[in-house]
Amino acid sequence: QVQLVESGGGLVQAGGSLRLLCAASGRTRSPYAMGWFRQAPGKEREFVAVTTWSYGVTDYADSVMGRFIISRDVDKSTAYLQMNSLKPEDTAVYYCAAGSIYRWVYAPGSYDYWGQGTQVTVSS
Repeated sequence: QVQLVESGGGLVQAGGSLRLLCAASGRTRSPYAMGWFRQAPGKEREFVAVTTWSYGVTDYADSVMGRFIISRDVDKSTAYLQMNSLKPEDTAVYYCAAGSIYRWVYAPGSYDYWGQGTQVTVSS
């Protein structure tokens, strides 16, 4: 079992930055992929970024490439999502998730554990 708690969301103007945190507890030493997803009102949950817990291999959705940075601190059992140059279309509830690295890490259904979500609102 893994428990995830997100924090760091809020309201920011377009062009600004926010850093999201995902604190993990439980069986965090397993070979997990840590993903960030987001869901805007009326839309499906979509992939944002992923990192492997052990080696820190990363990947991003095209829509955030070059603006967002995912990282993790293994000693603190915390994953981060640094979001820069934010746009109004980044407005959504952001979720972190943990799942096996042996699954398709870009699909929400591949993840076993989810946080409660944190709201990010970008004003124009």
